[in-house]
Amino acid sequence: MGNESFFSAPQLKRDPLGCSLRMSPQVQGIPARSLDANAKALAYLRIAVGVLFLIFGEYKVFGTQFTLDGGFQGWINRFIAAGAYPFMIPVLRGFVLSHGTVIAFLVAYGELAIGLALVLGLLVQAASICGVIYMLALLFSSNYPGPGAALWQYFGASLDHSVLALCLGAFALSGVGEVFTVRPWLRRLRRRAA
Repeated sequence: MGNESFFSAPQLKRDPLGCSLRMSPQVQGIPARSLDANAKALAYLRIAVGVLFLIFGEYKVFGTQFTLDGGFQGWINRFIAAGAYPFMIPVLRGFVLSHGTVIAFLVAYGELAIGLALVLGLLVQAASICGVIYMLALLFSSNYPGPGAALWQYFGASLDHSVLALCLGAFALSGVGEVFTVRPWLRRLRRRAA
């Protein structure tokens, strides 16, 4: 019984749902049950964040208000009027607004792609890195607390985007894409087709 609940080397385990739970050498000596629970909890968070991105990307992709009818430009103008960090205002005015329709489509399809990747467990690291960059761009475009604000107010004003950026950063640095993924199912489909 002594060492049976501990990993002595990197292994690949399967949970009852058939999802792979890959254990790295850094986690040796930690009870398997807590690793499985932590990996699953992080995967549930990954899927929940993915669903949020799907919800926000879906209405932008399948409707025209955001991409073609000026919705994106309206948001950018609001950011410029009240919310953008001073160094972002020239970028928003000069580059983003002048390429508004193209960037609106990039935002819409980017959100949808990030959501799909996180929910399906495919290309999670790449999607998470893109998501962190996107969240930082949104943070600096819309969460400026104003000149003379106390340091804590910068953190408070950034909660809209910093929490998601932190989640996405954790996904990018972990093996969260190995748990609850459609990859095993895709491999079975490829084997059947071959």
